[in-house]
Amino acid sequence: MESLEKKYLERMSELYPSIAKTSTEIINLSSILNLPKGTEHFITDIHGEYEAFSHVLRNGSGAVRKKVTEVYGRTLSAEDIRELSTLIYYPKEKIDLVRTEKSGEEMKDWYKVMLYRLIAVCRYTASKYTRSKVRSMLPPDFAYVIEELITERDDIEDKEAYYEEIINTIIRIQRADECIISLAELIPKLTVDHLHILGDIYDRGDGAPEIMDKLMEYHSLDIQWGNHDIVWMGAAAGQLCCIANVVRVCARYGNLDTLEDGYGINLLPLATFALKTYRDDPCRQFRLKREDRTASSEETGIEMQIHKAITIIQFKLQGQLAKKRPDFHMEDRAVLNFIDYENGTFTQAGKTYPLLDCRFPTVDPKDPNSLTEEEEQVMRRLKSAFLGCRRLQKHMMFLLNNGSLYKVDNGNLLYHGCMPLDRDGNFKNVELYGNLYRGKDLYDHLDTYIRRAFFSTDPGHREKGKDILWWIWCSADSPLFGKNRMATFERYFLEDRQAWEEKKNAYYQLLDREDVVERILDEFGLRGEHCHIINGHVPVKKGEQPMRCGGRVLIIDGGFSKAYQGETGIAGYTLIFNSWGLRLVAHEPFTSTEDAILRGTDIHSDRVMVEKYTTRLTVGDTDRGQDLRERIRELEELLEAYRSGRIAEKA
Repeated sequence: MESLEKKYLERMSELYPSIAKTSTEIINLSSILNLPKGTEHFITDIHGEYEAFSHVLRNGSGAVRKKVTEVYGRTLSAEDIRELSTLIYYPKEKIDLVRTEKSGEEMKDWYKVMLYRLIAVCRYTASKYTRSKVRSMLPPDFAYVIEELITERDDIEDKEAYYEEIINTIIRIQRADECIISLAELIPKLTVDHLHILGDIYDRGDGAPEIMDKLMEYHSLDIQWGNHDIVWMGAAAGQLCCIANVVRVCARYGNLDTLEDGYGINLLPLATFALKTYRDDPCRQFRLKREDRTASSEETGIEMQIHKAITIIQFKLQGQLAKKRPDFHMEDRAVLNFIDYENGTFTQAGKTYPLLDCRFPTVDPKDPNSLTEEEEQVMRRLKSAFLGCRRLQKHMMFLLNNGSLYKVDNGNLLYHGCMPLDRDGNFKNVELYGNLYRGKDLYDHLDTYIRRAFFSTDPGHREKGKDILWWIWCSADSPLFGKNRMATFERYFLEDRQAWEEKKNAYYQLLDREDVVERILDEFGLRGEHCHIINGHVPVKKGEQPMRCGGRVLIIDGGFSKAYQGETGIAGYTLIFNSWGLRLVAHEPFTSTEDAILRGTDIHSDRVMVEKYTTRLTVGDTDRGQDLRERIRELEELLEAYRSGRIAEKA
């Protein structure tokens, strides 16, 4: 052990080669421990709504305007605070708007006022960080200038004249636009230290590719995968059921543009097949869910035919997978096996239902799950397109490298869906490829299988990983689905709504039981009254509360998707965790970016304090603080080794 310890200290000495450098780092890390805790922002269930998500990201769920108000609440009017906040959210667009109203000296005056105001807000938001951290976040083009403007200079007698000369020069050489944009983009970064995305970036809306691009530019984040993200990951890995499902959902919500324009997926082979096969079929059961679309009846008709074509293919593929993986226990989802094609009925669990649509031109009643030659060709082309799309593969690698099924962070357990439980609140035993797992162990093994789908060099492991992605999407035991079945077929083909029922896992009925919540938290190593479960997945409907079990469980389904807002009445919730506590933010539905710029409208309508601390939290109170203390301890050992002569200084 002693030789290993010495070897480790020698490796550390390569980074800190002297007593002076080691001592400086100890002092630096110790000072960081006493800084205020950074603000964390929690968002979930974005569902492709790019504009609404972008706005929430820009305003930090109200955290940015809160900073502006803290700086100027006593000296500026509400209208001026709103204008300054809008400038921070949309600097380029706001400048263009102001330029249509002002010119000449009037415009110069506006530049000067706004630069001073932005600098004050920037200085205030930067005050909780070390100079080195702030310096690392500064935009390269204005790094020196902004650092000068937001740093107090005691060595200058006439500071006001010094700062004014810098600002006047920025305006005179016509760099005010760029400087304002740089300051405006810096403020949200300083306001929100870290972003947590609790899943479901994809599906419903058509802006998922743009959301992923934006997340890839974000300064600090983690992602807990949602079931809709998982099925896209499966599609990107080439899993056929996942590919068919992704295309089906895009077709259902009228956003095939996500595939064609966003990712360059060629849908022509599918469209050609659908037009030929379902030419005389009205496809009434395959109407699109997006009512806000402007499309001709002919375009809509073609999309409905595409919708039906890929849906039937999906049912065939999931029937094949149910047979291939009997240990998935998903035989009931081999739905085409339960149809009486002669009588047009569907029988399952002892009940028989008439079908609303009996046209199955590609289904062989003797072998209902086999693809026709044309369907096989369609799927081969789609698989090739998904595997070959560079943008999609880049986005999926980002999800893999920055994501996981769960995260334990600063006393909070983050996951998208649920913990599989039995009716008594005990962890449910779940079978995966012949082995039983429960609790945290289930999450860990699923995470491993997901990564094998992309990275394993063993073909068998890789195939199991790909298939488990479909299992996670729709299995009754999946922690990301949380229902007894996914009744996709029933919703399309059966009129009886009781047949559509998807019963939620016991988790959702037991969230007010303190012993159950404590058991889940303890399973992940979290103990104490300030620990929470934070998850999304299930929209908080009208009359329901996002806080359960006395605030120990926070369900913050973002409600960004317009498809859910009729049930929720609002656009869902986000969560802010700063140095003073946790605050839930309720959101009104987002109208448009144009409305936000022109009228300064915002979409955070109400804030609820979940937990407030009497003493401000510092970095030392966080997980990062624990890591820093461990680092300090190691550095102190290195310092002692230098002073005792066990290790020689290198400089």
